[in-house]
Amino acid sequence: MTAQTADFLASVPMFSGLQRDELLKFAELTRERTYPKGSVILFQGDPGDSLYVLRQGRAKVVLIGEDGREVILGVLEPGAHFGELALIDDQPRSAHVIAMEDAQLLILRREDFRRRVEANPSVAWALLIELSRRLRRADQKIGGLVLLDVPGRISRLLLDLSAESGTATIEKPLTHQTIAQMIGASRETVSRAMKEFQEEGLIRVERRRIAVANRDALEKRAQIRM
Repeated sequence: MTAQTADFLASVPMFSGLQRDELLKFAELTRERTYPKGSVILFQGDPGDSLYVLRQGRAKVVLIGEDGREVILGVLEPGAHFGELALIDDQPRSAHVIAMEDAQLLILRREDFRRRVEANPSVAWALLIELSRRLRRADQKIGGLVLLDVPGRISRLLLDLSAESGTATIEKPLTHQTIAQMIGASRETVSRAMKEFQEEGLIRVERRRIAVANRDALEKRAQIRM
C-alpha cells in the first residue's frame, strides 16, 4: 500500500521531483479518507493543520456569500492538492472545499510535513514552486474577471481547461451553472454566450463534453482590450 501511495505521489507536481526514498517516507506519513458526493471536505475558517491530495473523484473550491451565492474558485481533479498554505502560516482555511463526486484523499499533517522539510530542503523548494504557479494563475484569473466581458471570461476559461486536458475536448464535465460560478456571471448570461459560441462554430458540445472548435477565435475573444 505504501509503495502504491508513493507511485501516486510521484504524479503530483509538488512531489514529482523527489527521490523514491523520499516519496516512500511521505507515503508512510499520509492517511487516507473518503468523502461522499456533496460533502464538505473543508469549511472556510477551519483550522489549517493539514495538506490534502485528491486521489480519486473531483472537488470544488468555493466561497459562499452572505446571500448564499456560491463562487467557484477552482475545480480539482485527481492529483490536485489544497491546504498547502496551512503548511506555512498556520492560518484558518480561506475557502470551502466540497466533493463533487465520491472522493478519496490523502492527508498529510503539518507537523509531519515540517519534519520532512527539515530533513530534506528540496521539499520546501518544491512547495515554493507550486505556490508560485498558483499565484500566477490567480493573477491571471483576477485580471480576466476585472477586464474581460462575460464572453471573454468564458473563452479564457475554455482555453485554459482545454490546455489542462491536452486536447481540444475538455475532460471536465461542465454545466452552465458551474461555468457561471467560476467566472462570476449569471447562468442565463452564460447560456446565451455558449449558444452563440456553438452557432458561430467556436465550440462543439457532444455528450455533455465541450470541445474547442476554433481556438483562434476564442483567443481573440479572450484578449484584454485596453
